[in-house]
Amino acid sequence: MSKMTELRKLSIDDLKAKSKDLKEDIFKIRMQVFAGSVTDKHAVVSKRRELARAKTALNEKLGGNK
Repeated sequence: MSKMTELRKLSIDDLKAKSKDLKEDIFKIRMQVFAGSVTDKHAVVSKRRELARAKTALNEKLGGNK
């Protein structure tokens, strides 16, 4: 899990790549949950929170509110 201080140190391109990777991970975990091969259903929740942190850090770098 990434802390906000670690995410704020990343570049914009790194944050975009991390967001994309997290979205893919969430999709894969959800498919495994539906197939019944994953017992840790909380993994989706923790990945979604990490994605939200990455998006927040990205928005801070891009200028915040409009």
